[in-house]
Amino acid sequence: MASLHVTPDDQTVEVGDRQTILDATLGAGIPHTHACGGNARCSTCRVIVLNGVEQCGPRNRREMKVADELGFGPELRLACQTKLAGDVSVRRLVIDPEDVTLTDLRNRGRDNPVGHEQDVAVLFSDIRSFTPLAESLMPYDVIHLLNRHFHEVTAVIEANGGMVCTYMGDGLMALFQDEDEAPIAAVRSGLAMLEAVDSRRQYYEELYGKTYEIGIGIHWGQAVVGTLVGTAGVTAIGDAVNLASRIESANKEAGTRMLISDDTRGAVGHLVELGKQVDLELKGKSGTHTLHEVVGLA
Repeated sequence: MASLHVTPDDQTVEVGDRQTILDATLGAGIPHTHACGGNARCSTCRVIVLNGVEQCGPRNRREMKVADELGFGPELRLACQTKLAGDVSVRRLVIDPEDVTLTDLRNRGRDNPVGHEQDVAVLFSDIRSFTPLAESLMPYDVIHLLNRHFHEVTAVIEANGGMVCTYMGDGLMALFQDEDEAPIAAVRSGLAMLEAVDSRRQYYEELYGKTYEIGIGIHWGQAVVGTLVGTAGVTAIGDAVNLASRIESANKEAGTRMLISDDTRGAVGHLVELGKQVDLELKGKSGTHTLHEVVGLA
């Protein structure tokens, strides 16, 4: 017999050896959502294990199928399939009908990972002094320039195993999720993006009589990765994302084109050629941050 504490209900129930978490919660009168009837054909009974994940039994074939399809981390379990070997604390994640609509596997219609924490390399980039440039061009030319720029740098990012999560005016955010390769893949992408911009400098000079520069910031750290309603791809949220954005902005003050965090530098080690090191206070961040200019691959 194991003890199960359930939030937000703040109830503790006993779970028998042959019972699943869902069996126990329903038996205790907890309104635990299970849209498919507890048959592992949806994700609405899912819980996040707050304590005691090692006391949860291994996923069976049915749970594994859902977990693989939705990108569950080890802390996310289907209550209808999970049995316990010891005391565990969980939080129900689907509380009301709106939650059911958002999380029911049958309503998703595509393979989208739910939110989970993981280490990622986050890359931010934007065009320097874009507003004056845009104001000097015809509207069609502005859109053409942006489309050409985004087309080229997106191809570079994807070629290095990354994905663009968001386009923001004249900037973008990209994620690199491969645990072993993400930091150096992000740096390679940044250098290739700078090279792509440099290679088009004469093209834009001839076409518009002027050109542009970009800034790039990269941070390697932990973020919550998942899919937002109404979007087609993965995004990330958390301090790692905010820090990468601030690092990109710091290029202006540092007089650089590409800066990486100290954590990123530790991950890429001797694989990159570094330029100057700067210690800066970043907007919205406490303390001084050590940033490193990347000028090439070693």
